[in-house]
Parts: sequence; structure tokens; C-alpha cells
Amino acid sequence: MDNWGILRATETWQRAGAFSVRIQGMNRQHHISLREEFDEHDGSESKYIVLLDDTYPIATCRFYALDKQSVLLGRVVVLPEYRGKHLGSRVIREAEKWIAELGYREIIIDSRTVAVGFYEKLGYTVADGTVIQSWKFDCIRMHKQISAKKAE
Repeated sequence: MDNWGILRATETWQRAGAFSVRIQGMNRQHHISLREEFDEHDGSESKYIVLLDDTYPIATCRFYALDKQSVLLGRVVVLPEYRGKHLGSRVIREAEKWIAELGYREIIIDSRTVAVGFYEKLGYTVADGTVIQSWKFDCIRMHKQISAKKAE
């Protein structure tokens, strides 16, 4: 039986788990340089979700505010040996809960073209269909409206 846990990474050691997954999943697998993978949005203002197999980080995503109403969700990575188990959906759903609690109403994702169907199953829609280049990937902007649920 899998022993999965999920973290809203608010402490340095927890964010290190997100970075570990991104290094393994993007730097090693897709040969994305560390300079390209880690950008100006990997600071204290960004929020991270980390999925653990026992204590080992296996999936992550990041989001940050674009304005008072919307966030950009990205850097969704599941380690190759854990793919096909709906773990990407799990980290995104947890991020969506947190985003709603923070009071945002819209989530923007720049999806790799091969992942558009994945995000559509989660309720995201293609914004305008324009293909944009992100690193070596073709991406399409998608979005989803959510109901803000400010935590008391």
C-alpha cells in the first residue's frame, strides 16, 4: 500500500522537496538547466505543494499571484516512476484548495500542448489557443474560474 502524504510547503525544508522533484523531473529528464528551471518566482512569495511517498518527495507544483484575483499555477512535476497514478491531479487539487482559501478567483496555467487534455479533465479551458514557447516546450494558456473561500 502506498503511504502518500501531501504538504503545503511553507518551510524551507518542505520547499527543498519541491526543488528536489523539479531537479529530477526537469533538469535530469528534460535537460532543463537549473538557471532555466529556477526563476525569479522561486522566492518567498510563491507557494508549493509537495506530494510524498512516505518521506520521499515525488510530485510538486508551484503557484504565485499575478494580481489580486488570479494566480499562475505551474512547475507541475511528477517523477517518472510515479506517473500514471493520478498524482499530478492530486497536487493540483490541493493547490486549488489553497488558492481558493487565499481568496483568488482564477487560475492560469501555461500547459505543454501534450498536457492540455489532462488539464481539461480538471476543468481548465483553453484561453485563446495561441501556442507560446516556454523553454523547449510548446505551451497553450489555460484557465479556470474558482470560488474564493477565504479561511477564517
